[in-house]
Amino acid sequence: MKTSPSNQPIIHLLGIKSTERWSIYYRLQELGIPCICSTHKPLQVQLDYPSAIAQLCSVVKCSTASRSELIERLDNCWRIKSKHPKVDVKL
Repeated sequence: MKTSPSNQPIIHLLGIKSTERWSIYYRLQELGIPCICSTHKPLQVQLDYPSAIAQLCSVVKCSTASRSELIERLDNCWRIKSKHPKVDVKL
């Protein structure tokens, strides 16, 4: 596992349901964030950089949110995007 710029890695333990824990583990692996997941033990995540902390928060929120929360988040993204003026591009 890589170390942080201060050479002091932060290990965070996540106490999450086993089914969610494994999906979070695999997603963090895809993102290149070092983590360890063992049966009946909390997920251990090494947070070396601020971006890893932000990615962990996002992955956990997406994995543990209810369907209605995910729909609301998507609706909010669309509202924010629709506030920007549309640019007409002709090819």
